[in-house]
Amino acid sequence: MKTPPTLRTARLTLRAFTVDDAPDVQRLAGEYEVALNTLLIPHPYPDGAAEQWIATHESDFAGNRVHHFALDASGALVGAMGLVMKGDGLAEIGYWIGKPYWGQGYATEAAREVVRYGFEQCGLQRIFAAHFVRNPASGRVLQKLGMQHEGTLRRHQPKWGELIDIAFYGLLRQEWNAASS
Repeated sequence: MKTPPTLRTARLTLRAFTVDDAPDVQRLAGEYEVALNTLLIPHPYPDGAAEQWIATHESDFAGNRVHHFALDASGALVGAMGLVMKGDGLAEIGYWIGKPYWGQGYATEAAREVVRYGFEQCGLQRIFAAHFVRNPASGRVLQKLGMQHEGTLRRHQPKWGELIDIAFYGLLRQEWNAASS
């Protein structure tokens, strides 16, 4: 099986998803507030969709399209994070955290490790991210990583019949290296 490596932080194990995670993915990602602030998560979260999504991970990694990580805190799934490879040393980081785990620093802790992995193990030159402006907590995660705000597109992203403002952030490898030394 082709999966990204297991990464560890002080409180988290970032590992490959397994089919056993599907019920937790459906429950956590399917919360209205989580789906509301993500681009692709549906609400309600359909039965079988988590299993289908997890089934794509091996080929995503093998094709260097997406490196998916389950965020595991002492055996509990708390969220998901991924690096979407865009080619030419570029990748987009994306994530969601289950509502019971909001405000506990898991997104920042995991994102810091995934950014390190992206620059140090994948050889990336730039990692970027976007978040809905109505979700400022996500913006704070990106700022804590040292990402620079690169602009906001107003009424840019359709979500459930509404056009949402979206903010873009980016971090260059040399900026990461300078901050890490």
